[in-house]
Amino acid sequence: MNPQAKLLSVASLFLGTTITISSNHWMMAWAGLEINTLAILPLISKSHHPRAIEAATKYFLVQAAASALLLFSSMTNAWYTGQWDITQLTHPTSCLLLTTAISIKLGLVPFHFWFPEVLQGTSLTTGLLLATALKFPPTTLLLLTSSSLTPTLLTLMAIASTTLGGWAGLNQTQTRKILAFSSISHLGWMTIILVYNPKLTLITFYLYCLMTIPIFLTLSTIKTLKLTTMSTAWTKIPSLTATLMLMLLSLAGLPPLTGFLPKWLIIQELTKQEMTLTATIIALLSLLGLFFYLRLAYCATITLPPNSTNYMKQWQTSKSTSMTITTFITLSTMLLPLSPMIFTTS
Repeated sequence: MNPQAKLLSVASLFLGTTITISSNHWMMAWAGLEINTLAILPLISKSHHPRAIEAATKYFLVQAAASALLLFSSMTNAWYTGQWDITQLTHPTSCLLLTTAISIKLGLVPFHFWFPEVLQGTSLTTGLLLATALKFPPTTLLLLTSSSLTPTLLTLMAIASTTLGGWAGLNQTQTRKILAFSSISHLGWMTIILVYNPKLTLITFYLYCLMTIPIFLTLSTIKTLKLTTMSTAWTKIPSLTATLMLMLLSLAGLPPLTGFLPKWLIIQELTKQEMTLTATIIALLSLLGLFFYLRLAYCATITLPPNSTNYMKQWQTSKSTSMTITTFITLSTMLLPLSPMIFTTS
């Protein structure tokens, strides 16, 4: 891809995200989301492979439908109340339409169908942007309107997302699809606590990004797209593949790793809200996700195939890559001791 075109796309992504998260008016927020959608399309389709073109087409159609719904929601609210302010969303129909629009943009169940397919059709670097950076603006809109949304609907969608994210990931052999279903499952955890403690949703999103970034970067470094190639990847960079197991277990939410922190805080908050049954259900559903993370970790570090391909052991990668990955690996596995500080700030 042309470096100037790539720079323009990345700059547009930053611009669109900044406009959406800093706006008070619905039209500005909508414009920011549209800029984001148009900026990511060249990055998705840059390989010119038929699967990449298909992924870009699916992404464009889905995001266009979601943007139209978002615009319709804000216009309906303005028609009945005269308010274009994002925090003043009070009309019931508008709230329902907004929940649908943001759910489509994020990939929440039952509007999740596009996300695994699009992620499978892109490179790991673009997939990382789709799974983290492009989910930030819609999440911000959810936070700003959280007081107006229906708790029961969000709880049902959250439980469905956690169930499907864990269940559908069990039978996958492609690492990008597994990470897509992992993202859907984590979105369920973020959504279930949205109405009761929006700050906790934001903390969960930040920690999810911290844990997902090093996994995508590691898979990109060792060039692993399938479970079958993952079992022979340890011969390339043994140290990096060994830490991949810790990152996966952190994403699964096992203590004493970073991923345990958001799950612990969310279950604690749900119990405070006297939603013990909901907390129990979502905690049990996270075991489904734990199974496929363990399978990934098992393939990455414990299996030794009988005819492994001979590789020259690469103990060092390029300095900039290794520094970035090292920083994120440290954060994704060792952040739990800082939880008292997070308690005081949230």
